[in-house]
Amino acid sequence: MDIKLTAKIRLLKHSDVSCTQTCIALINLILNHICGSAQPIIGGKKVKPHSRPYMAYLSIRREGRNVHCGGFLVAKNFVLTAAHCNGDKITVYLGAHNIKQQEQSQQKISVCRRIPHPQYNRKTHNNDIMLLQLGRKAKLNKQVRLIRLPPAHRRVRPGTVCSVAGWGRTSALRKRRPSVLREVDLKVMDDETCLNYPGGIYRKYNSCTMMCVGDPKEKKSSFKGDSGGPLVCGKTAQGVVSWGPVNGRPPRVYVRVSTFIPWIRRTMRRLQS
Repeated sequence: MDIKLTAKIRLLKHSDVSCTQTCIALINLILNHICGSAQPIIGGKKVKPHSRPYMAYLSIRREGRNVHCGGFLVAKNFVLTAAHCNGDKITVYLGAHNIKQQEQSQQKISVCRRIPHPQYNRKTHNNDIMLLQLGRKAKLNKQVRLIRLPPAHRRVRPGTVCSVAGWGRTSALRKRRPSVLREVDLKVMDDETCLNYPGGIYRKYNSCTMMCVGDPKEKKSSFKGDSGGPLVCGKTAQGVVSWGPVNGRPPRVYVRVSTFIPWIRRTMRRLQS
């Protein structure tokens, strides 16, 4: 057994916690060791402050609990995110870098309408996309800007290197998350990489509405808490962080934004008229 893992187990054994808590922690520790660490943006780095001015941090109130997701500004009063990031109340923070500080650049705006795709399916993760209409228009500046959306139905070529950013959790063992935005470069894989992956992990993969992202040979990916953030390819938001294996290993599945452009445009026009 790994020396570092053995040392951690010894510490847990002698820690001042209940037997049940110790057992759970030991199981998580061993699984995490076997499957690989689950960093917020696995294999990534800290973002240069405000170098991704389209990023949105979502504070979500859901059934009495506080959760969070990412998102991105596509119009002055619309943020795009994942449908599984829905909740009873959502507050959007724009212009944020360190979400644990009250930065002067931050714009805190309440969401007045949540519009998940009408055909979103929780079980299959299909159509996992949602528009958020803001209670007021964002003030665009150097720290807050829109990101471009792709033409309808135009696909990203496999092998293209894109990037993703987020404030996701620091590990599967601890719920603590980083305070600053992190980013990582990821390769877009062909659909067969997910469809033919051993063990049937991606059996719910739909090539029409989903993208397979992240080289299985590399330890780089998005993870929990990064949901809803954009996959950016050449300054265009081509994907939305959606789902993947619980251990955080690549590839992971993203919403194919180009498929939903007609719905996005139609919905924004309807709500702005």
